[in-house]
Amino acid sequence: MTEVEPVDEAADPSSATISTIARNVRAMRTEQGWTLDELAGRSGVSKGMLVQIEQNRTNPSIGTLCRVAEAFGISLAAIVELGQAPAVRIVGPDEAAELWHGKPGSVGRLLVGSDRREHLELWEWRMTPGDAYPSQDHQPGTREMLHVHDGTLTLSVDGVDHAVPAGSAVLFEADRPHGYANRGRKALRFTMVAAAPAAQHDRRDGAVHGV
Repeated sequence: MTEVEPVDEAADPSSATISTIARNVRAMRTEQGWTLDELAGRSGVSKGMLVQIEQNRTNPSIGTLCRVAEAFGISLAAIVELGQAPAVRIVGPDEAAELWHGKPGSVGRLLVGSDRREHLELWEWRMTPGDAYPSQDHQPGTREMLHVHDGTLTLSVDGVDHAVPAGSAVLFEADRPHGYANRGRKALRFTMVAAAPAAQHDRRDGAVHGV
């Protein structure tokens, strides 16, 4: 087995995020009293991938983290946060969790999130020309609001493309296949708010569990 070298979290913010995810997933699973097999059954994520996540040996995709979060009945933001959110929380420009990287210069950053009443997440996305992110369909009732700052966003929902130019905003149902792409020649930058009902689906028996 190849030895995993310790990461310098101060020098690599993404490594700090991965370490936080590992600690939080392991702690949440232990708190629930679930085995890895049980979490795998509830989330639809393989046991092998969960082992990799908990041992801080992989950078899981956003889709994988969303499935794990749904199994716990929490928002994605709760998995990457260091601790309990205070009454007022200010997230500095270097503290946001970078959860997606595409081509050089493309990044998806989860700025802040909340689990009260409904799951809310605030994201900042940057995409270089020619880059794209195909998102999975989220849990029923999920909606997303986007505001394009620079460039033109090509938003695909249910296989239909919609051009969203700079200065425009869009609201859509995100509980169906969708994706974001930059098909222009300029860099694309947009802000996204995702809102989902504060309930989660147990993939084993179809039951809905409240948070």
